[in-house]
Formats: sequence, structure tokens, C-alpha cells
Amino acid sequence: MSKANDLIAEYRSTGTLGLLPAGHFIDGAFSQPAHNRTMESFDPGSATPFARFTAGTKEDIDQAVASSRRAFDTVWRDTAPVERSRILQRASALILENLDLLAVVETLDSGKALQEAMGDVRGAARAFEYYAGACDKLQGDSFPLGPDYVGYTIHEPVGVTAHIIPWNFPISTAARGFAPALAAGCTIVAKPAEQTPFTALLLADLLFKAGLPEGVCNVVTGTGAETGAPLTAHPDVDHITFTGSVQTGRTVMKAAAEDITRVVLELGGKSPVVVLADCDREQAVSGVLGAIYENAGQICSAGSRLVIEKSIHDDFVAELVARTKALKLGHGLGNPDVGPVNSSEHLGKINGFLDRARADGSDIVTGGSVTEDPATGCGWFFEPTIVDAVSADNELAREEIFGPVLTVQIADDADHALALANDCQYGLVAGIYTSDFAKAHRLARGIDAGQIYINEYFAGGIEVPFGGNKKSGFGREKGLEGLVSYCKTKSIAARIG
Repeated sequence: MSKANDLIAEYRSTGTLGLLPAGHFIDGAFSQPAHNRTMESFDPGSATPFARFTAGTKEDIDQAVASSRRAFDTVWRDTAPVERSRILQRASALILENLDLLAVVETLDSGKALQEAMGDVRGAARAFEYYAGACDKLQGDSFPLGPDYVGYTIHEPVGVTAHIIPWNFPISTAARGFAPALAAGCTIVAKPAEQTPFTALLLADLLFKAGLPEGVCNVVTGTGAETGAPLTAHPDVDHITFTGSVQTGRTVMKAAAEDITRVVLELGGKSPVVVLADCDREQAVSGVLGAIYENAGQICSAGSRLVIEKSIHDDFVAELVARTKALKLGHGLGNPDVGPVNSSEHLGKINGFLDRARADGSDIVTGGSVTEDPATGCGWFFEPTIVDAVSADNELAREEIFGPVLTVQIADDADHALALANDCQYGLVAGIYTSDFAKAHRLARGIDAGQIYINEYFAGGIEVPFGGNKKSGFGREKGLEGLVSYCKTKSIAARIG
């Protein structure tokens, strides 16, 4: 933490950091395009700008895609898997060596608490470590065609991959896409969110320092309209990995359809946490709190709906309210319990949900209002909020708020809880708290979601495939399935007799 403390002191003294990258990262170097257009990046904890970054154009995207195409065709797809593994291992080590810098920058850009950002950086290092171990184990199958034939499959890298990175988990999302793409032999053009550009740039530089050839990983910053749209519509992109809203996901799919480009979409969520009467009460209360208030609820897989059995509802919600009221808000660099939300625009969106809830007479049992850092009177903060006894047709139970707002739905029993859990347009994840493992696994099979947590929300790690059903998207990231997402399977059958 000594390096982190020095960086925090520098920021508090100067209002910025001297180590922030400038320009796009293309062909193994930072470069400022001739147009020299820039944008401000804001610190959500103070609601003030702390740096500027390059506002890219379609021409910058064209340059980055051409660079990645050259690198794919001439170098990376034919690099031996064991050498790709060594580079990814070195990248993992370099990420950990730069833990403090990456975490402080992530906190300033996104607003999240520093300890959460440090966890994200460690997770990014682990992603590269995991896929480094998979590079030389990406094996095909053989087919039993009889004595006169031989048949087998091989996995080939899909080619140039586009990565649209969201603002809520910038380095985590970048790493979980970059690492398997590189392991498979693909090249990368990434467009980080305009709110959080810096850690993707720093990560690309670390990958180059780890031995990645020029052009294998390029990062272009800017707005979605001026850089994201040209990237997803580019005819020389072979695959798109997108994380973001359903509305933007539809736009990405339409752009990809023009050239029949492959896509993996990780979209929104309204994930239920099912708490049954026989649960471990402390375990469940702590799990529900973490599921909704980590990163101020700005998580696609946040447990934003508590579906609780009626017989324990009153005492359980009373305990939740008491512990929610005790949570401390503050600037991310001060390691609060709950940090700010990412932008003024997003704060207004969250507040709109609660204004409508008040007008509808909803039971807001704690929170429900815009607030500020109690230490400074600044920043984009929303009170940790619980809305009780919400009906299944209420927008609070159906729409993704993407903030520190927990909706409570009351179930008569486990079967009713299952029905409530599935009564949703999303199907990303779900949590279950019960001491009856048979009941837990019956619910896990019955809930329509891509990933289920039992007795620990956010259980698992890079080893566990992640992705959604219904309007939460399709395709899987993480795990070995995430590696196969960046491959084309080729079948070969030969007559030998």
C-alpha cells in the first residue's frame, strides 16, 4: 500500500496523476492522433474532472483494426501456444507488480472503493494466469470413423476481436476478454467506456511489456458513437465481445449482422436472491448486503431482488435495514462501505426510479435519495436503499436500476419463490440461501439464469463460465467455455485405406 498512499497523496495535492497514459495504444505504443481531440475524465467521488484523454474517431478505429489484422496474419495466430502462455504469465506478474497504480486509477475513474479496485486488479492478474495455463491445452477431438478413415477437429483462432468494455468493471471486464482471446491466438481492438478509459490503456501497455508483439492488442478511447459504433460495424472485425445495456446490445447485434460477425453479449440483469426460512440467517444477511451494495450496486449480476419466504420476512428485513443504515459512504480512496455512482447522468436515472416509487406509494424502508460524501459535501452518491413488499409487476422488480437499490419480494414458499425468481425478462445470475441442499439444487435447476450461487453470492472465479439467458444476452465468458468463444472449430475427415 505504500505506492498507493504515494499516489493518493499526489492526487490530493495536484488533482491528477502524472503516470496517466496519453493517446491511443496502437502498434505497441501510445500515440496522439493528428486531430488531437480530447475529453475529460471525472472522479465520481468529487464530481470533478481529474484528467483528459483522447476522443477517437473512425479513422483511429480503422488504424487500430488494420494493425491488429496485420499482427494476426503475420505473427500471433502462428505463435506457438507455449510462447503465448509465457507472455500471458509475464503479463499476470506485471499486473500484480503494478497493483497499486492500477487500483488507484480504477478508483478515480470508476468511483469504486479502493479495496474493491484492488480485488479487481488481482482478479485481472488471475485471469491471465488461468488462460496462460490453457494456451497449450486447447485440444481437438478424434472421431471413430472406422479403419479406413481418420477424423479429427482443430480449434483455430477466430481472428480480430473487438472488445467493448463497460464503466463499472473496466479492468476486470477487459481481462476476462483479453486473456482468452490472446490465449486462443486472436488479436484485439478494445474500446473502453468513455467514463473509464485509463486502465485498459495501462493494461495494453503492460501486455506489450510482457512480450506481446506490436498490434496484437490495440486500445482506442472515445465515445460510443464515434469509436464504438465504427468498431462494431467494421468489416474486418471477426468477433465482438460486448458488455453493456440491452439497448446498446441490440445496436451491436444489428451492426454485427451486416457482415455476419460473431458476438458474445453480456447485458443487463435483475438477479434474484432467494432466501428460504431454513437459511443460515447471518450468512444470508451478509450475502444479501454484499450482493447489492458492492460497487454501489453497479454490477450486472448484482442481487437486486430479495425474494424472501414470508415466515422470516419481518425480522430479516429489519436486520437488513439496520445494517444498511450503518453503512458508511465516501470517496473511493477512503475505502468506504459504499462509494459513489459513476456519473451525474446515472445518478439522475437511479433517482428517477425512486421518485416514481414514492409517487406510487412504494414502501421505501431506508434510503431513497440523492446524497453526497459526508466528509466533503461533494460527489455523485445515492443512499443505500431498500424498498419492501414490491409487487411482481412494479418496475422496481422488473427493470435494471443499476444502483444501490434492493427490491424485496415476499414468497409464500419455495415454489412461489421459484415463480417470482423467473418472472423477469433477465436471466443472468441468481442466489439461493437454504440449509436444505436438495431444495437448493432443485431451485438451481428451476431458475432460468446462466449462473447460480448457493449460500455465497458471487461464489466462484475465473474458472466458472459466466453469461446470461433471456435478455441478459448469450455466449459465455470465463472458464474453458470462454476460451472456446474465441475459436473456430474445423473438422477434418480423410480416407486412408
